[in-house]
Amino acid sequence: MFIPPSAWFTGFIPDLPTPFNAADAIDVEAFAALCERQVAAGVPAIVVCETAGEAPTLSPTEQKLVIRTAVEAVCGRARIVAGTVSNATSHAIELARRAEAAGADAVMAVVPAYNKPMQEGMLAHFRAIAGAIGLPVILHDVPARTLRPLADETLLRLVESRQFVGLCDASADITRPMRLNRLLPAGFRLLSGDDVTAFGTIASGGDGAISEVSNIAPDLCRTIFSQVRQGRLQSARYLHKRLTPLITCLSKDSPAALKSALSVLGLMSPATRLPIVPLDAAAQREVVRAFAAIADEELIDSVGA
Repeated sequence: MFIPPSAWFTGFIPDLPTPFNAADAIDVEAFAALCERQVAAGVPAIVVCETAGEAPTLSPTEQKLVIRTAVEAVCGRARIVAGTVSNATSHAIELARRAEAAGADAVMAVVPAYNKPMQEGMLAHFRAIAGAIGLPVILHDVPARTLRPLADETLLRLVESRQFVGLCDASADITRPMRLNRLLPAGFRLLSGDDVTAFGTIASGGDGAISEVSNIAPDLCRTIFSQVRQGRLQSARYLHKRLTPLITCLSKDSPAALKSALSVLGLMSPATRLPIVPLDAAAQREVVRAFAAIADEELIDSVGA
């Protein structure tokens, strides 16, 4: 049964890491378990093959394996959003087609990095991806990685097509929802792409966040979102502050810190692929200390606090 993205592209949506085993192959069993954990927490959707998933290091065949594993593990209980990370439009189209064939519910298309395209180039890039598939397309604006932002004016031209259903906004501009909500089509979703600005974005009218910390504390993230939506901003702000030390660790060394945190919980290996390397011992200790600030009994017990 088709469920419109407006119904599920909301709340805290985890950006899942890609687990690797000792042979540097994808640990399918660990990845399926990560998916199941998120479904059990009630997330509406899962993002794979994106920033936390070390997408640039995955071959097209590996990306298809990750997406199919997520689709099979979730089994319709949440939506699968597959990244199409490439600064070559033709390659992004190939990845989007593979994602559609593997059963993804939507693709996430990022502003091309390194090339520094002008706004007309971004417009043509995203339209070419959308035109090659039948899936909804979620835009990803992350100027810290791409150097050039997706301008509001370009976004408004793109959303003339209803195939573009949402924006993962990692620009750190928490005023964007207030500025754009009245101009965007009904049902278009605007989510923060950064845990640091997630609370501010949601409180300013945003629809949620694509989150790394939700991999670790999905229940707490869901509570924060619910509290904001109920107008209980003081309570939500307090809970978000409890997450701040962990968010700081994750944002400083992403995704190595995320993998380290999940390995502490016994969920996966901390192994990464070059040019990302695992955390050193001091940084690992900092991640463990950050768990204490969450004050979540299950997590605290898991790290022996």
